[in-house]
Amino acid sequence: MTPGISGFSLFVPPYRVQLEDWCDWNDQPWGKVKNVVGRSFRMRGPGQSVYTLAANAVWRLIRDYDIDPGQVGLLALGTESSSDNSAGAVIVKGMVNDALSAHGLPLLARDCEVPEFKQACLAGVYGIKAALRYLATDGVGRQAIVVSADIAEYARGGSGEPTQGAGAVAVLLESEARLLEVNLAGSGSDSDYRVADFRKPFARFRGQPPRDDGQMQDLPVFNGRYSTSCYIDATHHAMTALLGKRPGNALDYFTEVDRVFMHRPYHQMPATGWVMAYLFTLAADEETGRDQLRAHCADAGIDADLLLAELCAPSPFHGNGADIGEITGDVFPLSRRLRQHLRSTELWNTLVSEKLGLGSDAMRDLGNLYTAALPAWLASGLQHALTDGLDLAGQEWLALGYGSGDAAEALPMRVAEGWQAAAGRINSETALENPVDLTEAQYIALHEGRPGDLVPAPADDQFVVDHLGTANGPDFYDQGIEYYRYVPPTA
Repeated sequence: MTPGISGFSLFVPPYRVQLEDWCDWNDQPWGKVKNVVGRSFRMRGPGQSVYTLAANAVWRLIRDYDIDPGQVGLLALGTESSSDNSAGAVIVKGMVNDALSAHGLPLLARDCEVPEFKQACLAGVYGIKAALRYLATDGVGRQAIVVSADIAEYARGGSGEPTQGAGAVAVLLESEARLLEVNLAGSGSDSDYRVADFRKPFARFRGQPPRDDGQMQDLPVFNGRYSTSCYIDATHHAMTALLGKRPGNALDYFTEVDRVFMHRPYHQMPATGWVMAYLFTLAADEETGRDQLRAHCADAGIDADLLLAELCAPSPFHGNGADIGEITGDVFPLSRRLRQHLRSTELWNTLVSEKLGLGSDAMRDLGNLYTAALPAWLASGLQHALTDGLDLAGQEWLALGYGSGDAAEALPMRVAEGWQAAAGRINSETALENPVDLTEAQYIALHEGRPGDLVPAPADDQFVVDHLGTANGPDFYDQGIEYYRYVPPTA
């Protein structure tokens, strides 16, 4: 048996902010934003919540892959945008069952497990690992669905504002993978508490004024440069754990792996993390790696001994955070200088452009999807390869997930034989069709939870928030509970 991924389905709201327009509104350099961040992002609109996004993705997955609902033994939700602290995936199950019933189809099984996973942007990867373990034990012969759904919102005027986004990706997992075989035994993990990297404490909600959409504004607390350094450190340690399980020289992996997919809060971050993992591995290899690193330093005019000290130093983030104020700047300044130099070399083409390029361009129009970013990129890569007629069967892939600064997972994968049939059902391209481009006034209104002058796009074969409960007893309580409605297709 070769367990793994057999299908992907994407759902994003139609409401789009073009970053070129956003730059005009905010007097920001479009060239820099395009190169570092991307081209556009999507926003949650009227009648939408993280649960409707997730349910729409699952509903499309079931239809696109002709899934027998009774065979689904696990439906997991990975998110950091929960608005209910009691339930999660079962809300999605309820909506999907409404649609199945409306179409006269069997319902999802009563014995289907419905867990929710939370670890920032890594939640979906944890869900995938749990699903694979389920399929290998008490779920043998069943199927599992993991849906990653999130709404990334940042304060207007802050550094994170252009890296917003909203959407969901549902993943079908089976004991006999049709797309990507996942080698859990060869995976690498890392976790370490970072205190004040990227957090969403409930204290942020105190005193928030009521919004027209009934939602709380989930703006995170984060420290930009510190967060980047945490990303580098966590992904490095997950890679070290993965490489430690492989025979031979660890450096060989950076040549042998065919494609790399990483969590991407914005366009440039994966390249940074991947190159840093390579530099850490060079520094750890006293036989040949350090000589290569010294040669790169000589070309870049960097003191190699100082760079080695930077790369080989103990992680500065470990501990209780008492001295966190001392490390909120760039922890790897010499490494950043060397990365900038390597961009102009052939090494960058072979290490980054060739390995991280598949499906990457389409991701520039998705924005930051948090938990859904990594599965969305995997889906985009497979669809890109199918369109271009690439032969992927047997290729070694790496999926490197990350959640805040606290945890990372490195999953080795292999592209299954005959992957084209299942890849042909991926909807990455059609999910982005018919966007509604927002004006500045409409963007501000949606950001504040108001419809403004926006005419909502009509719902078609999808779920919406119908209304919020207001009853506060004494005989019945539903205050703040979302009620959902399935809108059948119009044609």
